[in-house]
Amino acid sequence: MDLRQLETFIEVANLKNFSRAAEKLYITQPTVTNHIQNLEKELGSLLINRSGKKISLTDAGSLFYKYAINIVNSCEMAKFDLAAFKGRIQGHLYIYSSSIPRKYILPDIIDDFLEKYPDVSFTLEDKDSKNVVKSILEGDTDFGIIGAQYPSDRLKYIELVEDRLLVITPNTSLYSKPNYSYLTIDEVINEKILFREEGSGTRNLIVNELAKHKIKMNDLNIIAYVEDTETIKNLVSLGVGISFLSQRAVIDDIKLNKYKVYYIKGIDFIRKFYFVYHNKRQLSPLNETFKSFVLEYIEKHYI
Repeated sequence: MDLRQLETFIEVANLKNFSRAAEKLYITQPTVTNHIQNLEKELGSLLINRSGKKISLTDAGSLFYKYAINIVNSCEMAKFDLAAFKGRIQGHLYIYSSSIPRKYILPDIIDDFLEKYPDVSFTLEDKDSKNVVKSILEGDTDFGIIGAQYPSDRLKYIELVEDRLLVITPNTSLYSKPNYSYLTIDEVINEKILFREEGSGTRNLIVNELAKHKIKMNDLNIIAYVEDTETIKNLVSLGVGISFLSQRAVIDDIKLNKYKVYYIKGIDFIRKFYFVYHNKRQLSPLNETFKSFVLEYIEKHYI
């Protein structure tokens, strides 16, 4: 039984897409098809249902999937343990995160992890919270750090740190109150607002908290949807409008008087960041090592 065929089968099963599996494995789609067909021929069972564009596992495929995972992971574990025995753990991590934890939380975690495992490399990809969850469920990655929970019985959320959103405004005479004082909700909803994109944990929190005060998105004067925090900062500093940002993202800028920051009277935009992972998927040895490291880091630094 060819290990490459098993790896291909696992990716097709996770991603439910032949072309995406080919991209992730850096092979051609015909090669993916060939691997699956040869595996099915060897096993004498149809593993994949191919109905139009929809792909799903047959009953035999579901049964075989857990064995394929165990075989591949056993091989990876053997390599991992041999490398550890030689005093050298190697591999590449794919870490998905929403913008604020990617900039202000993950760097410290990665720095500590690489100090312990200096031969590990990583790819750190910026996605909003909703797309991080989507990537985990679809098999693109095994874990991530996000600012909102999206319920699923396949996901485990571990609370990381607490965060609070502030209103940021241009640093002009129109906003004469001192930083970290309070604006009324009426002072906010009548202004031009730069809003985060759909799927953002920041946006999700704002919409939910305003709804508790019977304020809908249609009540806001939203002039733009922006997915990048730094772009929002620059637009606000230029006087284009106001916005909402994490208190972790504004500390240094306030010292430079780049813009002003305020709370809203009667509304607390408090949220939590979470380390989220797939709780029904067996991880590779390196991914399991990183997950365990993060959980220990959380317990040591934040609990």
